[in-house]
Amino acid sequence: MPAEPPPPPANEPGGSADRSNTEIAERLRQAANLLAVQGANPFRISAYRRAADAIERLGTDIRGLAQAGGHAALEAVPGVGASIAGAVAEMLATGRWTFLERLKGTADPEALFGSIPGVGPTLAHRIHQTLHVDSLEALEIAAHDGRLSQVPGVGPRRASMVRGALTDLLARIRPTVRLLDDEPDVALLLDVDREYREKAATGTLRKIAPKRFNPSGEAWLPVLHTERGDWHFSAFYSNTARAHQLGHSGDWVVVYFHRDARPEGRRTVVTETRGPAQGRRVVRGREAECYGDNTGPSQAIEPPVTPHAHEPTIGSAEPPPSHAALSTRT
Repeated sequence: MPAEPPPPPANEPGGSADRSNTEIAERLRQAANLLAVQGANPFRISAYRRAADAIERLGTDIRGLAQAGGHAALEAVPGVGASIAGAVAEMLATGRWTFLERLKGTADPEALFGSIPGVGPTLAHRIHQTLHVDSLEALEIAAHDGRLSQVPGVGPRRASMVRGALTDLLARIRPTVRLLDDEPDVALLLDVDREYREKAATGTLRKIAPKRFNPSGEAWLPVLHTERGDWHFSAFYSNTARAHQLGHSGDWVVVYFHRDARPEGRRTVVTETRGPAQGRRVVRGREAECYGDNTGPSQAIEPPVTPHAHEPTIGSAEPPPSHAALSTRT
């Protein structure tokens, strides 16, 4: 029986370079198409399509390019800025792209944690169920502040292993650790929260059909894409198990943000339930900036949107304690 022909070299048609580049370009185009359907800014949509074309035409394997030159080499590809370079790095490092999964409503934190070397399905499930985190960055914080040790089966040695694996994985995804001044002002975050809740209440937003715990496949989750200056925002109601357990799935709003030269970040906006700011909308982790002098105007709180009985967890963040460290890109 004749031997099968060897696969083509990476730099020839059909080789691994073609496959890597084509797969990444296809995901970028999927994101552009979903953003178009969901009413995002046309310039943002065009940016993803330009990057897809550039990567598909690239005369070299993008994986090899990233391995040789890191994040800077990806940014140097014409049509690929810092934000999309981070997306490409995430796809290469984990095989997933959480932004695209979020647009589709298919985000799966347990599968994401399973991309960490040494973390299998059982441990990924325990991490998600115990810590209520849903991003690599949130898990990194938990790994360094001691909460990871609360997960059944995680002793000091295993916690150290997870910390090291996360550090290595995130180093391939992000160029640097985000600083607080890389975030929008709280006034912008609160304004996006207001716009989202108002439009969700009037039914004027596009809706997506989350995959998890949604057997009917119904599109019910409102999604907002909007801009403020050079900041791009996406907003969703939080649909974590924690949000449902506490009855806040129609109150907690997760706001994702980025601008062209910065990686993505996120914050959760909630109605404060205690203290001087009770009844006001605040940004978790930045409460003092919202109404630090306690003289800010009280905001009328609309009735929460009633969630469906089968609302799933789609990977949205839940509010960390107000003293929590800054979450970064997912």
